[in-house]
Amino acid sequence: MDEEVERAAAIAAIEDPAARAGLEALDRAMRRDGYQREDPIREVFALLGDRWSMLIMLVLRTGVFRYAALRRLVSALGAEGGISQRVLTLKLRALERDGFVVRHSTDDVPPRVDYRLSETGAGLVGEADRLFDWIRAHRPDIAAARADFAERMDD
Repeated sequence: MDEEVERAAAIAAIEDPAARAGLEALDRAMRRDGYQREDPIREVFALLGDRWSMLIMLVLRTGVFRYAALRRLVSALGAEGGISQRVLTLKLRALERDGFVVRHSTDDVPPRVDYRLSETGAGLVGEADRLFDWIRAHRPDIAAARADFAERMDD
């Protein structure tokens, strides 16, 4: 079955008119904004949720850092322990590719490479701050829901 036909059929099968209308609106928004794996809307959310990218951007918000200093700071601040050179390099490349981080190298011998947050990256971190505030404000609700869930699972 064609993907578009399957999607339309799945939505049409919903009996509740309000839910169906909401799903149709969601489908239109996803087609407009992007739903493929490589679409920016999906990739940016993936970056926000991965283990290291947001921490890298939060560190870079505080200043310009060379690679080794950045690796030390991210490793020291992260709850997961140390970040490997390979993973840091991959994360920095992805952040640079999407315009969130700027890499600057000099012609010095040896070359000096610095990383800083771009204006776009600073904007994204600012939006993440709003999400962090929401999480902080709702921390008791989340904790209560987790406790309730754990209690129900123990039954």
